[in-house]
Amino acid sequence: MKLLRRARGNQIVELVVIIGLALGLAWLIQAFVVKPYRIPSGSMEPTLAIGQRVLVDRIGNDFFDPSVGDIVVFHPPQGAVDGANGTCGVPETSNEMCPRPTRQEASTTYIKRVVAAGGDTVALINGHVILNGKRQKEPFANLSLCGGSGNCTFTTPIKVPAGYFFMMGDNRGDSDDSRFWGPVPDSWIIGDAFATYWPPDRIGFF
Repeated sequence: MKLLRRARGNQIVELVVIIGLALGLAWLIQAFVVKPYRIPSGSMEPTLAIGQRVLVDRIGNDFFDPSVGDIVVFHPPQGAVDGANGTCGVPETSNEMCPRPTRQEASTTYIKRVVAAGGDTVALINGHVILNGKRQKEPFANLSLCGGSGNCTFTTPIKVPAGYFFMMGDNRGDSDDSRFWGPVPDSWIIGDAFATYWPPDRIGFF
């Protein structure tokens, strides 16, 4: 009987250790490798719907910069949460998007698409990105809410500083993004969204 009790006790200890190791491994993966995120708003519709969940590569950004077209999770500048359409870090001129962010990084997280990188010039006409003087093909862009909104047209190009990335939501008429609070430095980017795992009918890779 004593041997049986001892064996059962050892099994319980082993089970506790295995569970602890599994939880620790899961925490390490989320903290440093892959992290799930829930989409909180409609700014990326139709690509990503409210409540949809994505997986974000947290380690790749340590070795490679995001590319134009990538969907990324990042910390916006503090100016992004200061008002309905954020606060730019410098005064903007007429028909110009925000060329510089405020200096402080916000603690919240956003998910948007990279539409321009350091050294690029970018403007916006009727919701269409004009990158380095060329209108981009963007089949993912939702322009239905642009209409006559001034938020969808900024004809004066700005130049994105080196090491910064200009972010924009796919739902061009309903997105609080770099148009209003400026490009984001590389150090504020958490990682690329590479897959969606919920709901089941939208499982797949980007």
